[in-house]
Amino acid sequence: MTTVSTRPAPPAARAAVVRRRARRTPATWWRGGGAHTLVFLLPVLVIFGLFSWWPIVRSLVMSFQKTNLVTPAQWVGLANFEYVLHDPLLAVAVKNTLWFALLALVIGYPVPLLAAVLMSEVRRLKGLYSALAYLPVVVPPVVAVLLWKVFYDASPTGVFNTVLGWVGLGPFPWLQDQSTAMPSLVLAATWAGAGGTVIIYLAALLSVPPELYDAAEVDGAGIWRKVWHVTLPQLRGVLFITLILQVIGTAQVFLEPYLFTGGGPANSTVTVLLLIYRYAFENSLGGNYGAATALSLMLAVVLALFSALYFRLTRSWSA
Repeated sequence: MTTVSTRPAPPAARAAVVRRRARRTPATWWRGGGAHTLVFLLPVLVIFGLFSWWPIVRSLVMSFQKTNLVTPAQWVGLANFEYVLHDPLLAVAVKNTLWFALLALVIGYPVPLLAAVLMSEVRRLKGLYSALAYLPVVVPPVVAVLLWKVFYDASPTGVFNTVLGWVGLGPFPWLQDQSTAMPSLVLAATWAGAGGTVIIYLAALLSVPPELYDAAEVDGAGIWRKVWHVTLPQLRGVLFITLILQVIGTAQVFLEPYLFTGGGPANSTVTVLLLIYRYAFENSLGGNYGAATALSLMLAVVLALFSALYFRLTRSWSA
């Protein structure tokens, strides 16, 4: 009977195999199935090239041009960036964006986690509650804005003012007052976007070992101690990811300020993306697309640097 040797190859033979693999040429790659790989990748590369990479490159070029997409473009170097940096409305937009992001973190970040934890403790109709939590996500944004405008009606017959009037409060000019306009937008944005995060947390909670909760119950822990000592540590990685996604999303807020207030009152809800929109579409002859793309690139660079710093600082915490 023929026996097969199971001894490992000598080091010299293994090194020779590694060298032969390292000396792959385009011809060997093509003969080894590279053509099939390229055929399968080509549609994806074309789609990403046309709809993702090319617009990025085009925006980079336009940021150094004076163009309105109507008259011929002119190279202006860094003039667009200087125009944006000297615009007094930029500081207002940055401050409003940071204020929106802070309010969204304080109001909108804990709400989905709290809702997911409570829903995970429910023994019956959990699917119904999940569907109800996700329902605002599938409502068209324009429909949601029209609905919330009825809620925010400043007259005594508005929905919120009517409810508050039952306890002797109001009426309040929700969207017409500078002090309440931004919190009102954050409340509507939280309602519209919390459902997706709730589903993410519910899926993550399924990965928490039930034995940890059983051990906590044996130790006499209630629901809040179980959340603090078991749930939050187990969801640490997911929490860090959703936090950076929310910061990036709130830094690019546009829909709520545009549809609710148009940036008012007195520019108190003008955000960076709304300012980009104004550069591009609210000027004569099609707008100043050079300034709009310049501000877009500045925002992208800031968010990229913030994301890199965030992941570097939280690398050990999220492990």
